[in-house]
Amino acid sequence: MKRIRILMAKGGLDGHSRGIKVVARALRDAGFEVIYTGLHQSPGMIVKAAIQEDVDLIGISILSGAHMAIFPKVLELLQLEGGGHIPVFGGGIIPSADQKRLEKMGVKRIFGPGTRTTEIVDWVKKNLGDV
Repeated sequence: MKRIRILMAKGGLDGHSRGIKVVARALRDAGFEVIYTGLHQSPGMIVKAAIQEDVDLIGISILSGAHMAIFPKVLELLQLEGGGHIPVFGGGIIPSADQKRLEKMGVKRIFGPGTRTTEIVDWVKKNLGDV
């Protein structure tokens, strides 16, 4: 069985990295291969890294309020660059109405502040366990 590769990215100008680093470590400790791109990633940079790294999943953390710009652009660029098969999930401070809109656009799941890392790991295992 192939080891699941997950790209974790901080979208936009958001400089708060503690949460994504905690989630990335939890995913790594659960046996996934995690690529963390660092802060201030544009949608194009996220998509380029995901395709170059041949990832199975993209996780984007946004706390800056730019979620309605970044997530749709990432989804659009994935389609244009041949990565439309790569699921995207996210986390951060995203109002529930926007979460619903993003999920209708194709974001698979949004995890809010205070989500237990075990919930995120379990979700990845349930949704990508046989990759």
